[in-house]
Amino acid sequence: MSRSVEERTLLIESIQTSLADGTLELAEAVRRLRTEVTGLHQSQFARMCKISVRTLVHIEHGEGNQTVKSLNAVLRPFGMQMGVVKLRRNRS
Repeated sequence: MSRSVEERTLLIESIQTSLADGTLELAEAVRRLRTEVTGLHQSQFARMCKISVRTLVHIEHGEGNQTVKSLNAVLRPFGMQMGVVKLRRNRS
């Protein structure tokens, strides 16, 4: 099933918001972006991002110690990049 540009944009924004508020882990976000937004297989997406399939697999499983360059490579197609944000503290 192909999504419209508007649907893909809303999905990207939803994933971005969930990442920012801490309700979605980076590994799951990357997997969802790849599968739900692009519909590409890992090998296709890795080639598009100019990273190895192994690196993509590690990112999607939250394994290893990935470089900012690799993380930015998989986020760039969706208009995102890694950054520093202030932690939110729970006031209980």
